[in-house]
Amino acid sequence: MAEPRPVLLVVDDEPAMAALVERFARGRGFDVLTRLGGRSILDELPSLRADAAVVDLRLPGISGLDVLRLLRQIQPACQVVLMTAHASVDTAVDAVKLGALDYLSKPLDFDRLGELLTGVCKGLDRRRRLLVADQQLASEFECCGMIGRSPVMQELFDRIRRLAPHIRTALVTGETGTGKELVARALHKMSGRGDRRFVACNCSAIVESLCESELFGHVRGAFTGAHESKAGLFELADGGTLFLDEIGELPLVMQAKLLRVVEGGDVQRVGATDPRRVDVRVIAATNRDLFEEVRHGRFRQDLYYRLNIVEVILAPLRERPADIPYLSAAFVQEFAKRFGKPLLGMTAGAEQLLVQAPWPGNVRELRNTLERACMLSEGRVLSEREVLEALGGGPRRAPGEETVSSAARDREPALERAQVERVLQRCGGNKSAAARELRLSRRALYRRLDAFGLR
Repeated sequence: MAEPRPVLLVVDDEPAMAALVERFARGRGFDVLTRLGGRSILDELPSLRADAAVVDLRLPGISGLDVLRLLRQIQPACQVVLMTAHASVDTAVDAVKLGALDYLSKPLDFDRLGELLTGVCKGLDRRRRLLVADQQLASEFECCGMIGRSPVMQELFDRIRRLAPHIRTALVTGETGTGKELVARALHKMSGRGDRRFVACNCSAIVESLCESELFGHVRGAFTGAHESKAGLFELADGGTLFLDEIGELPLVMQAKLLRVVEGGDVQRVGATDPRRVDVRVIAATNRDLFEEVRHGRFRQDLYYRLNIVEVILAPLRERPADIPYLSAAFVQEFAKRFGKPLLGMTAGAEQLLVQAPWPGNVRELRNTLERACMLSEGRVLSEREVLEALGGGPRRAPGEETVSSAARDREPALERAQVERVLQRCGGNKSAAARELRLSRRALYRRLDAFGLR
């Protein structure tokens, strides 16, 4: 697809001057939008997307500085050149302070205007090349659909490569939206079963009365409505991998039956008398603290230890902000292609907004936010305004940032900084393991880390 031509906005109340600038800019490869000024231009500006603007300082009812202020607010990447027949040093200084690219006197020096327009084109090309470089870097730091340059993600990728050929069961834990299914698919792809079936099951979406039938299958007539025999998910995944998402939602009675299948490899359909042998790798995932669930009797201890032979813990996005620019570059490329938009990337301010956001929904929320921003965008670069609008107008709280009552804090065990440090070192920095050893919830541990300056 050919690169779109840059867009120049010309705002001048003199039609002859506006037409002259338009002809000049078109000869330089620009598409041109011409407006004759007036206060109505302020209402129209948010819908006009331009890479550069040439604005007369004196317009009917308004000042070119007003147009400059609004453009800098809604389209920070737009380069603005002010022009006037009544030049003054003070006005030129004000224009530069407000972010104008340059300040030209009438009659216009078209050689200088040509240099400025050439600079705008070079800036667009530079952004394009930077985006391509970011996308290439993102692909270099990609592993089975996951992107991460941070040490914690590189360590995760190495761990997946080491474990994949050997594991029979694994437990993937992390907050919602961190990519647990992607980890499960990576473990499947890098194993000797990569060419076999990967079957995903959301345990929280199965009706409890049909859970056994869904997992293990049933024979004809086993219950009302069972008009035909049906293979369960274990049989469908025979030879491959079964991914059990939200395993913490599985009813206790089903946990016992699942344990028998995971340990023995024999599946018995509902209503059948003979078991069937299956060879299935089981990967379970949860955003719950299963150790706490076991303590409260909501999850079977034997199943927990059977699944937790290997635990893969995913860090929340707020703990690896260095990955956000690379994830963002990949998502912008994806959505620009899907929506057919000439997006080259985002402004530095927009990227900073993303890096500073708490992301309670993690990578999934980041992806959804950029999808909304790309839908809203009409230009080549996502602006702070578009990203902020896609974010919902302001930051949200991350998990663990909720207000905690003093009574709840009082119920937590008293701990000293040195004790927390020792346990963290013993657990190799694994916060989930440290929280279990300290008899704290992970949220409570984070509060202690913040209080002790160890976060």
